Amino acid sequence: MIDYQKIVNDKIKQVKPSGIRKFFDIAVEMDNVISLSIGEPDFQTPWHIRQAGINSLEKGKTWYSPNRGFIELRREIVNYYKRRFNVSYNADTDVLVTVGGSEAIDLVLRTLIEKGDEVLIPQPAFVCYEPLTYMAGGAPVTIETKVENNFKLTRDELERAVTNKTKLLILPYPNNPTGAIMEREDLEAICDVIIKNDLMVVSDEIYAELTYGGKKHISIAEIDGMKERTVVISGFSKAFAMTGWRLGYALGPSEIIKQITKLHQYGIMSSPTTAQYAAIEALRNGDNDVSEMKSDYDIRRRLIVGSLNEIGLKCFEPLGAFYTFPCIKSTGLSSDEFATRLVKEKRVAVVPGNAFGECGEGFVRISYAQSLKNIKKALKLIEEFVEEVQNESKG
Repeated sequence: MIDYQKIVNDKIKQVKPSGIRKFFDIAVEMDNVISLSIGEPDFQTPWHIRQAGINSLEKGKTWYSPNRGFIELRREIVNYYKRRFNVSYNADTDVLVTVGGSEAIDLVLRTLIEKGDEVLIPQPAFVCYEPLTYMAGGAPVTIETKVENNFKLTRDELERAVTNKTKLLILPYPNNPTGAIMEREDLEAICDVIIKNDLMVVSDEIYAELTYGGKKHISIAEIDGMKERTVVISGFSKAFAMTGWRLGYALGPSEIIKQITKLHQYGIMSSPTTAQYAAIEALRNGDNDVSEMKSDYDIRRRLIVGSLNEIGLKCFEPLGAFYTFPCIKSTGLSSDEFATRLVKEKRVAVVPGNAFGECGEGFVRISYAQSLKNIKKALKLIEEFVEEVQNESKG
């Protein structure tokens, strides 16, 4: 018998599987489950965007694209970021089209990190940052953000975490899983620390279009002195409901884009051609689609936050993405116990908060990228569950 444990790379063996996928997989294997676990829009990709992809196939446009992506798409990405977020880039040199935003994150980390470099990761945060940093040879350093600060990264927290080995800050806002955002004054407060310590920033802005309560996303690249030290990561999955098309991009200084393109060149070659033609249409004519989906999300957001607070699961108001992050400590259950029992007893799937970092213990992530009908049904089941758990403790 071959001992595969001796063959597999030790770094890979030490990486834990995604906590998000664990509960998604449990839900898939059970009947009649309402899954509030996965960060996937319940909307179909708008028809005119699908039609653009279909038309490209019918016209036989099935060849490889350039490594960096079709120039038409890169121009539309640059126009979009200038139009929506007031940051200017060069389509010829500052853009790389990738297979989803996740590939872009991986490429940037592998390009910028050398062995022993410390990478600051505010948590709770999306599950990929820490393992990708580790696999790139870096040392992940987590910064615990706090609910009393609305899960924003503060200047003091950042300053305390910086050492002479710190090279990079990952800035995950609007945030998955908390729904937190960073406003201009919040960004300006941390920029002084970033510049003083000569740090680079990877700004994951995949949820940039999904902000609420009259708040508009501000890219840290817009702040004075930050564009030259920031790589912006974004894509089409969330705002345009294009998860399965697998298309993202990186925007940043031309020399960094040049270097990450080499990794993309050898590992991937180019992003899917059909998806790129669909994305061109999305950026040219998709603003109304984004606005309509965002409006629906906002209705769900307000319902779910209000209901969770009434149930007794204290929940701060998330102003971005499509997640709530209620505190479940009042039930006396751990995050894993809460999520496991809820899916088994009530057929409602959520994700334990500790899947997003140890500081997420005592919370769960609930996605409202589900129909209003299913959310209302799930909320009733969650209320029943909480009441039953509380009655057990009274015993």
